[in-house]
Amino acid sequence: MPREQHDGTSVCNASALSLRDRLLPSHLLGEVLSKDWIDTLIPTAFLGVTAVALFILTPGFFAAASLSDLSRVLGEYLLVGMGVAIIMIAGGIDLSIGSAFALCNFVALALVFKFQLHVALAFPLTIAFGIGLGAINGYLVGYRRLRAFLTTLVTLVIFRSIFDLLALNYSATLLQNYQVNGIALWDFMGDGEILGLPSSFVAALLVAAGCHVYLTRLRGGWHVQAVGGSRRSAFNAGINVRRTVAATFMLGGALTAIGAFFFAARLNTAGSSTGVGMELIVITGIVLGGISLGGGRGSIAKALLGMTAVICITNGMLRMGLASGGSSMVLGAVLIVAVILDIRWAKNRHKVLARNYVAPVRFVMPPLVDSQPGAATPYAMNQGLAGVSAIGLRQLEGPEDVILDEDDHLYTGTRHGDIVRFLAPDYSRQEIVAHIGGHPLGMAIDRDGSIVACVAGMGLYRTTRDGEVTCLTNETNRSRFSIIDDSKIKMADDLDIAPDGRIFFTDPSVRYELSDWLNEALEMRGNGRLICFDPRDGSTRTVARNLIFPNGVCMTNDGQSLLLASTWACRILRYWYDGPKIGQIEVVIENLPGYPDNINRASDGTFWCALVGMRSPAFDLMLEMPKVRERMIKRVAPDNCLFANTNSGCLIRFDAEGRVLQSLWDPTGEAHSHVTSMREHKGRLFIGGLRNNRIGMIDLPEAGQDWSGYRSYWGDAR
Repeated sequence: MPREQHDGTSVCNASALSLRDRLLPSHLLGEVLSKDWIDTLIPTAFLGVTAVALFILTPGFFAAASLSDLSRVLGEYLLVGMGVAIIMIAGGIDLSIGSAFALCNFVALALVFKFQLHVALAFPLTIAFGIGLGAINGYLVGYRRLRAFLTTLVTLVIFRSIFDLLALNYSATLLQNYQVNGIALWDFMGDGEILGLPSSFVAALLVAAGCHVYLTRLRGGWHVQAVGGSRRSAFNAGINVRRTVAATFMLGGALTAIGAFFFAARLNTAGSSTGVGMELIVITGIVLGGISLGGGRGSIAKALLGMTAVICITNGMLRMGLASGGSSMVLGAVLIVAVILDIRWAKNRHKVLARNYVAPVRFVMPPLVDSQPGAATPYAMNQGLAGVSAIGLRQLEGPEDVILDEDDHLYTGTRHGDIVRFLAPDYSRQEIVAHIGGHPLGMAIDRDGSIVACVAGMGLYRTTRDGEVTCLTNETNRSRFSIIDDSKIKMADDLDIAPDGRIFFTDPSVRYELSDWLNEALEMRGNGRLICFDPRDGSTRTVARNLIFPNGVCMTNDGQSLLLASTWACRILRYWYDGPKIGQIEVVIENLPGYPDNINRASDGTFWCALVGMRSPAFDLMLEMPKVRERMIKRVAPDNCLFANTNSGCLIRFDAEGRVLQSLWDPTGEAHSHVTSMREHKGRLFIGGLRNNRIGMIDLPEAGQDWSGYRSYWGDAR
């Protein structure tokens, strides 16, 4: 395996980067904002501010005994809060939790003291009672499709009325018998510790781990998030929406009962104020933690952070002697702020990200080479492609690359995710070889006749002659200091196969998907890489990083190096994958008049290269002014931004030393305007185009009439 290339920035015009961009790359802000955990920063920051304020205003708040008492109460509230969080992620809300908590507390005391049940039996029975209360809300909201807010407001009143009646008639006699079956377990749940932490707090942490796994790793949790995101879409996807909604309320009831049982074991009381105002505290904490009121967004970690902040505030105000009315007023103010943050951030996050993610840098292009008709350069515009004929006209969409086998059959990929074969000799008949699902871009034929293809957004795939599709790889080794997860292969583009079977392919961007490929031209930062897949051991490793949109790949005839197109830098590079120069990158052609795409072999030992678009003085000048591009991105709609010209192109032929020998143009754009690839085969040139609806074909009278790419690579291997 070649060693990893570490000085790729030297090939990417690093000298043109500003000092600010070297010391503090501006793209880091956009990458941080794109992370899913960015929403957690708000409750984390709020919790930090709360801790500092309590440290200043409440002496002794962080003493060991004080924290122990706080964490015991916190554990009970966290258990209740996690249940409500799951309900809210599913798009609901539960205002009855305070009343349900009080009822569960009363039932727990009655089972233990009045009916003398063993604590180990009373605990699951209390949970079952809580599930029953949740099932009432779940049935009304989930199956009867009533409004969650109004429904739980009504059940709040009903549950509270039932509790008040029970407390009024039985609280005096409820605790007359102090004999408890399972007193050790009862005391442990009320006042016990595990490794110095209160038992209720440890239970909350264990439940939090289970809820996290449920939401992120299990099908039921995925259904909850899908229902919260869009109930109609979830229903259309086959999810039982009613059952899912009902299940969240039942789960919330179970967690409320667990918290109430710990509360009962700690205080042994069923006072009339039990659970009063709990819904305000819990919902404030959950919304502050970033759980969306609209559903579909949030996590258990965020709920824990928000709940912890609110419980600390409540406890701190109690220590400062603030009246209950003042405490509620503060919590109401916090809830208003949390709601505003939730609504504004959810509405504007993508706008903020769009304005900050694309981070241009300065890049200086060499003087634009003259390609006008009659110019004294090999790039002079001509009518070389005027005679191109069309294959599969209006039957294809997006044949980015083309390839031919030893039987002269022509293959290409389509935007519909198919690999299509046109049958020789006239290519009038076609058939689908395989359906991959993603758009096949660059392709190569292996020694056994199978087709290896780069599939945008999916990775590297192999299709056998019988149409069997196999994923070879869809990830590589992650960079040590990368904010984004660059192990995923986002935009596998072109590939070629070395004589020993290793497959080298390009991933032009670790930041953008195929739909945003032009953003790389606006950045010019060097986000691309060259990756090697070794079929001998199934390993995948990045061998060169920090390349400016690496694109076409073509093996040279020396068996030690490959040619590599750097599209937006208008360069062709050579990467040494073997031999004494292993790991080094050299510039073969420095100043092309357009943007190079795929590179392939020619019959005379030279190479063909497609120019997907042509440079313009205006865009070259913009590359030297990153602030101009930055202002354009922030102030102009993407459809109106000035991008690199990719509406016209041409083909060039060059030798291994970088001398351009020939260029073929279609200046009118009528024959084959958009060019992304080409393959020479037995005296003909077959041309592909990402935006075209056909494959072009033109005769090459001076080319080898018996030469084929397969024999050039594998000889008579078949």
